[in-house]
Amino acid sequence: MSRIKKAFEDGKAFIPFITCGDPDIDTTAACVREAVRNGADLIELGIPFSDPTAEGPVIQSANLRALTGGITTDKVFELVEDLRRDIDVPMVFMTYANVVFSYGKERFLEKCKNTGIDGIILPDLPYEEKEEFLPYCRANGVDLISLVAPTSDERIAMIAREAEGFLYIVSSLGVTGTRSRITTDLKSIVDVVRENTDIPCAIGFGISAPQQAEEMASLSDGAIVGSAIIKIIEKYGKEAPSHVGEYVRTMKDAVRGIY
Repeated sequence: MSRIKKAFEDGKAFIPFITCGDPDIDTTAACVREAVRNGADLIELGIPFSDPTAEGPVIQSANLRALTGGITTDKVFELVEDLRRDIDVPMVFMTYANVVFSYGKERFLEKCKNTGIDGIILPDLPYEEKEEFLPYCRANGVDLISLVAPTSDERIAMIAREAEGFLYIVSSLGVTGTRSRITTDLKSIVDVVRENTDIPCAIGFGISAPQQAEEMASLSDGAIVGSAIIKIIEKYGKEAPSHVGEYVRTMKDAVRGIY
């Protein structure tokens, strides 16, 4: 059984997103470890990119800080190797197609396999063009995780039928960022997903408060949070790991309905 499937086996999953190298690689490692210690079921690691088109200003700024600090894709792989010494929860990369292209698709996916990355999310990869990457992912046992958005309409069923790992449901139109309210009819999207696949689905984009996490997890199999965590890291810098851990514990309790 894949690690990703296991992440959803013990109830609703909480999935934090952390930008690698913000403010430095050691802080990233400590934040990931604190997140796992406090109940994170799966970790999304962002590989910084100079033009992260799906990201709002909070994660864009994190990308810039990381790149200015000298983060590279090779350093991210070294980070994953270090984390895998004591962390067994699934880890997936969230990055952009150009990052993989520039590194070399075959080389990148082989490194994913060798370092223990379980999946990859490419938000700028159109579903119709996934064959550019899918053979390399499958050859290395790395799930190419698909996204569905409120605008996916009749394509939701098609995407769900071919989903791998888990399905990332985008809660709202626009870029990442915290939102006071999420008004999309997510239940109807999840219903279509459930009719077409047994793969777990988790909702991301805009979730920051425990009540939102509980609501999204009640509709789906888990909640994904990025910008709210990046704000904590931006605020506390190298002192952020313990604060990230506290936040993750609160949100994990929320998805379980016990906050």
